[in-house]
Amino acid sequence: MKNKILFVLCLLAGLMFINSGLDKFFHYMPMPKDLPEKVMKTGMAFMEIGWLMPLVGAIEIIGGVLLIIPRTRPLGAIVLLPILAGILLANINMMPSALPIAFALIAIILWVIIDNRKKYLPMIS
Repeated sequence: MKNKILFVLCLLAGLMFINSGLDKFFHYMPMPKDLPEKVMKTGMAFMEIGWLMPLVGAIEIIGGVLLIIPRTRPLGAIVLLPILAGILLANINMMPSALPIAFALIAIILWVIIDNRKKYLPMIS
């Protein structure tokens, strides 16, 4: 039962990351009208750096796909961890209303990391 729940959660989180990554390339999701000015300025600054958003988008797509596949799930969690750190810090500083989604994603990724901790031991030993 635990594996089924984890699979569904990883599927949903992976699809969220894939969707977010694809949006960085194709810009198909409309921007909310009520975004704080701070968020808009930061987004425009990131868009000025031409390579940054495609890089983050590619990492989100790759990490999302890896997270969905059970065999590559531990690698996907590690790939997405820096992206989640950025999401968390951005939401704390600029848009605290989106923190519940960030915390849910972090909980899923931490569950995957804790569940596969033995696979990470060769990296740190």
